[in-house]
Amino acid sequence: MLDTVEAENSFVARARACRSHHDITILYAQWADTYDSDLKGGAHNYVAPSIVAETVLRLGGQAHAVILDTGCGTGLVGTALAEGGVTTIDGLDLSPHMLRVAEQSGAYRSVFLGDLTKEVAKPSQFYDLVTCVGTFRHGHVGPIPALREFVRVLRDEGHIVATVLEEIWLPAGFKTEIDRLQAEGLVEVVSTEVKHYLKGQDRAYLLILKKKQGVLVVKS
Repeated sequence: MLDTVEAENSFVARARACRSHHDITILYAQWADTYDSDLKGGAHNYVAPSIVAETVLRLGGQAHAVILDTGCGTGLVGTALAEGGVTTIDGLDLSPHMLRVAEQSGAYRSVFLGDLTKEVAKPSQFYDLVTCVGTFRHGHVGPIPALREFVRVLRDEGHIVATVLEEIWLPAGFKTEIDRLQAEGLVEVVSTEVKHYLKGQDRAYLLILKKKQGVLVVKS
């Protein structure tokens, strides 16, 4: 998923304007087949997936990690991770049409429908790392319950690597929820660096959280 101010691309403009799950579902059903080509080149140059994949690989020891790519869309993050040697990735997305494209990429062990405004349908302590790119943005997904659910499905000392659009970081409550998780002793904040999201255009926080050893997170 994405964000940009350029209204000449109707899909991009519609994505920015989404305010409901109904809008999102319709948009991505129509966009799935051209999503990658629309965003990877030209004026948009959607760099967030490659930045997150590079960050994951720099954390080390990820080749044999079990990774959940949430809001995986067409599989841009999973493909970049697979090219970096990661072999076990599951993909979760709200759109069955986007998941179909992700599955065809061959990067994923499995893909499944999921709504990040609700509980993640996986057991606690199931993954070594969770990614979330382009989903924490206008009209898509907020911090609650998603961030806590990410922590829940992580194994001890696992990482969350996510992008959060800069302009919603404070208004949507992301900083508040991260501060809460930290105050509860559930996570360590490794980094909240601001990066370009679409090259030279929108900016996002590159968020890295590490789950602390031996903590219990109940289902949201």
